[in-house]
Amino acid sequence: MAKPKKSLSAVERRAEELDTIAAVLPIERRNELAELLSDHDVETLRHLVNQGMGDNTLRALTSDLTYLEAWGLAATGNPLPWPAPEALLLKFVAHHLWDPQRRETDADHGMPADVDEKLRQQGFLKSVGPHAPSTVRRRLANWSTLSKWRGLNGAFASPALKSAIRLAVRAVPRTRGRKSAKAVTGDVLAKLLATCATDSLRDLRDRAILMVAFASGGRRRSEIAGLRKEQLTIEPPIPVENGTPLPSLAIHLGRTKTSSGEQDDVVYLTGRPVEALNAWMAASKIESGSVFRAIGRWGTVSRRAIDPQSVNAILKQRAEMAGLDPGEFSAHGLRSGYLTEAANRGIPLPEAMEQSRHRSIQQASSYYNSATRRSGRAAQMV
Repeated sequence: MAKPKKSLSAVERRAEELDTIAAVLPIERRNELAELLSDHDVETLRHLVNQGMGDNTLRALTSDLTYLEAWGLAATGNPLPWPAPEALLLKFVAHHLWDPQRRETDADHGMPADVDEKLRQQGFLKSVGPHAPSTVRRRLANWSTLSKWRGLNGAFASPALKSAIRLAVRAVPRTRGRKSAKAVTGDVLAKLLATCATDSLRDLRDRAILMVAFASGGRRRSEIAGLRKEQLTIEPPIPVENGTPLPSLAIHLGRTKTSSGEQDDVVYLTGRPVEALNAWMAASKIESGSVFRAIGRWGTVSRRAIDPQSVNAILKQRAEMAGLDPGEFSAHGLRSGYLTEAANRGIPLPEAMEQSRHRSIQQASSYYNSATRRSGRAAQMV
């Protein structure tokens, strides 16, 4: 006689439902998400997955939703109400945008100590001080988006909320820092690659990651982590005068942060990056699926792709091995470094953008122009 199926608790049921969209969620926190998110939250996320929302966008929505639910519980003792009333939105701004100097004389200014402690214990707060205005705006925007997906309206466009944000930002001016304090230019890349000198699987993989990410225009870490063999196309070798033709490869990017999957954005690899990529795939026997994978303690290559954060961790580890300060570099430094190096070598910005796939000239030129501004004529007029 078959045993009756054990009924699942609400948390266990949500955890199982989260498993169905695990490919685009931070699944290592699945149980925590299941406890924090409501049934409606999980259903909204599943709906967004079915709508074909980009992986990175969905990850950001999930991360912000989880933070908002955790903050709501810590600040009010109750789950987030939908739609959010104006008073709660103003409380969110007051808890996250505040003046450190005023906090020294007014303990009640900013986020209350008990709310701060609860969020730190759960791992949601790490840095000390107010949030970046861009982070607060993004979370409010995602809060608004999730409300609309539920068919609800909130007070996100209220004059009082806009005024509160504007005044808070003015009271606590802070400049926006680079995602990577220093760019990974050609000389830095050479030092990182020098730490990948052996034929071990880890060295072969990390060398290929660094070279492919840089040479393909400074690809984002999510694009490198998600790269699949099916996106690669062998191209005819590039002739070299009085030399051996260089191997060439096309990477079909598909959907990226700034494009939809309907357009076939292509970037090209030539020479050493192709050789490094081929060496890794041959050694790891990768014939299909994810290109860059985790390597186990005993040298076993996983069947699953590395996560985007691993790309960042690999770069920082290699920076430390090269005698550099890992705190000054991140995976985004490969992207800014590619354009900076292009400027150093006199490559025209439009040509560099063809490879980096930047859509905004303003954004691309902020990296490109910074390479020559300090030593340019405009800085030496006196």
